[in-house]
Amino acid sequence: MNTQSRSEEQEVTTTPSSGERRKFTPARRVRAYESIVKQIEDAIFRGDLRPGQRLPSERELTVEFAVSRTTVREALRVLESSGLIRSKQGDPTGGAEVQQFSPDGLRRSLTAMVHLEQFDLTDLIQFRMAIEGSATYLAAVGHTAEQLERMEAAHAHLADAIDSGYEAFSQADVEFHHTVAEAANSGLLRVCNDVARGVVINLIETKLSTTLDDRALMLDSWRRHERVLDAIRQRDGDRAAKLAQHDILDHFGRFLPEERRRQLEQFASHSPM
Repeated sequence: MNTQSRSEEQEVTTTPSSGERRKFTPARRVRAYESIVKQIEDAIFRGDLRPGQRLPSERELTVEFAVSRTTVREALRVLESSGLIRSKQGDPTGGAEVQQFSPDGLRRSLTAMVHLEQFDLTDLIQFRMAIEGSATYLAAVGHTAEQLERMEAAHAHLADAIDSGYEAFSQADVEFHHTVAEAANSGLLRVCNDVARGVVINLIETKLSTTLDDRALMLDSWRRHERVLDAIRQRDGDRAAKLAQHDILDHFGRFLPEERRRQLEQFASHSPM
C-alpha cells in the first residue's frame, strides 16, 4: 500500500470538543485547493462547522487533506475572501474561525457585477422595486401592533430630519425602510433589500448629495412614505406594494435614460403582488 492509499484510509481526529463532525477526505492533486474549499464550504453549509467554531490547524489540515501546507493556505485564503472564515496567523488557540453570516460578500459580488457591466443601474433599481414591493406587501398584511408602532416612529423621525439636511434625512429614510422590511418577517428579503439599496446609493452618491439636498424634494419623499405607511395601516398589501415601487422609481428614476424609466414605470404598474 502506498502513502496515498494509507492517507485515504487514515482517520485523523481533529474534531472540536463540542461534537463530532464529518471527516474531510484527501484532496484531488489537480487544483487541490478547490477541493479543500468545496469540502469546507459544504461542511459549513451542512452545519457540521458552525459560526464561532474553529477549523483544525494548518498542520492538521495538511494531514487530513493529504496536501502541502501551501495548498491549505491557498484554500484558506479563498474561504476568507468569501467571508466564510477568519484566519489569525500565530493564534495559539487553533485554526481559522467560521464566521457569522454577513451580507458583505453579497454586496461585494453585486457591486463587482455592476462595475463589470453584467447589469446596469436600471437592473438594480428594478431589483429593488421587486424586493421592496414584496417586503412592503408582507409588512402590510402581516404586521403586528409593535411593528406598526416602530414604522410610525421611523416615519415621524423622517419628518424631523428634513430640517437637518440630506445626510440626516437619508439616514432616517434607511431606518424607515428597515422597519418596513423587519415587519415583512423575511430575513432574506431584508438582507437583499439592504444590499441592493447600498449598491444603488454608492453608484450615484455624488448625484444624490448634490441634487437632493433640497427641502421641497425631501418633503415630497416624506409624503410618498406617508402614503405607503397609510396603506400599511389599512393592511392593503397591493396598494402598499405599488406605492413603494413608485416611490423608488420617483426617487431614482431621474438618473435613468427616458426609455429605461418608461420600462420601469410599466413594471411598477403591472407587476403582480
